[in-house]
Amino acid sequence: MHQHAALVTGGATRLGRHFAEALADAGYDIALHVNRSRNEAEEVAKGIRAKGRECEIFHCDFLSDQLSEELGGLLQTAKRRFPGLNLLLNSASAYEPAPIAATELAMLETQFRVNMFTPLLLTRHFAETVHEGQVINIIDNKVAYHQYPYAAYLLSKKSLAEMTRMAALEFAPRIRINGIAPGVVLPASQRTSDYLEWRTEGIPLQRRGEPAHLVQALHYLLGNAFVAGQILFVDGGESINVEGRHSENYSP
Repeated sequence: MHQHAALVTGGATRLGRHFAEALADAGYDIALHVNRSRNEAEEVAKGIRAKGRECEIFHCDFLSDQLSEELGGLLQTAKRRFPGLNLLLNSASAYEPAPIAATELAMLETQFRVNMFTPLLLTRHFAETVHEGQVINIIDNKVAYHQYPYAAYLLSKKSLAEMTRMAALEFAPRIRINGIAPGVVLPASQRTSDYLEWRTEGIPLQRRGEPAHLVQALHYLLGNAFVAGQILFVDGGESINVEGRHSENYSP
């Protein structure tokens, strides 16, 4: 019987790195996807190998003109290297804020290619390549809102959330598909302390999350064989804190 293995997209940096390392701790060999973060990927791979797990780096540009062919090749190559491949974790993400009024076609194409088209096509190729397994999509708790200043990004992530549910139906029972929607866990480096304090005030649990909270969610989805088509919000309750304005909270 082959050793379990996972293909982790965007696994060299930020949350992708935490997921890749957690999967290695859980006994998975890692197919580590990278595009431009080659040095970071080498560092992650070195750490995973030090844990006693195998790790191979695979390059793929999700903005390629031959995207479907590139992704099919990525899955086939990863499967040949790791015959026990049974998990696809879509963590790679593109993020650029802009309202609809300032959104150009190029921005839409980039956001949707990375955040939606790639996970969809990878899921398709994964289902064609493996006998059975799991797909976990990393989404964003912003999908609970209609924050138009992030129009292209958020629309692509909302589409990913719907694709997660749709694919869970199409590929069950052979492939079990779920998602994780992180909240304020690893904010962008340019965020000020005042901004982060303000964001935290809007979280019912009154705290920011840690990567360990997302890793716990990952383990839950991996281990519970009766969960499919679900998106697990790990955000301190922020996404349900949408009370809205009404007469009782009106202050003239």
